[in-house]
Amino acid sequence: MNGKLYIVATPIGNLEDITLRAVRILKEVNLIAAEDTRKTGILLKSYNIEKPITSYHSYNARQKTAGLIDRLARGETIALVSDSGTPGISDPGSHLIKECINRNIDVTAVPGPTAFVMALVLSGRPTHKFVFEGFLSNKKGRRKRQLEELKGEERTIVLYESPHRIKSFLDDFLDVFGDREVVLARELTKKFEEIKREKASEHIRFFENNSPKGEYVVVFSAQEKSEEEEAE
Repeated sequence: MNGKLYIVATPIGNLEDITLRAVRILKEVNLIAAEDTRKTGILLKSYNIEKPITSYHSYNARQKTAGLIDRLARGETIALVSDSGTPGISDPGSHLIKECINRNIDVTAVPGPTAFVMALVLSGRPTHKFVFEGFLSNKKGRRKRQLEELKGEERTIVLYESPHRIKSFLDDFLDVFGDREVVLARELTKKFEEIKREKASEHIRFFENNSPKGEYVVVFSAQEKSEEEEAE
């Protein structure tokens, strides 16, 4: 009889942001597959969870998937957790989820924090319609083409960017969209949580004298509208 894969959302920063169900499932499963075993180990220790843990990240996902599928097929239960937030969003978890579905192995999710949703809500941009783009290309030419493709987008746009690429992204944004507001969110739920709502040029000036720190969630609108138009 097949086991079950649990997609378990974990805190994006503050360790208190975990559901009671998530703690229970992590205590009950046979195995925890974690994107970052060190970080997940800290979470497990804080909730007195003692379970076997194995790594499952972008560099070993394809090699590890077969073994995890075999264990699930034998009736074991596995919890999949990402570095932080909800597995399967811009991380290798989607590969394991797809394989389970293809093999008729039960998959369910234990919902919880997601960084881009929190950033969107705090951005002040319209939330009734939005599009999530994940990470854009790390190649400048491709990234600018991706931004050009978003110029006609009427929904609020949300994406992720790494600290070592955020300034290059803002340079490309300025070229494509002009000097309009971009919301940058970082360290969400942590002590130094920061939501900066500035024009692209102001962000760029800041990073000329300050090193970017932490992963960024970027929120912006491709088209400038009045408050009345945005509310429609």
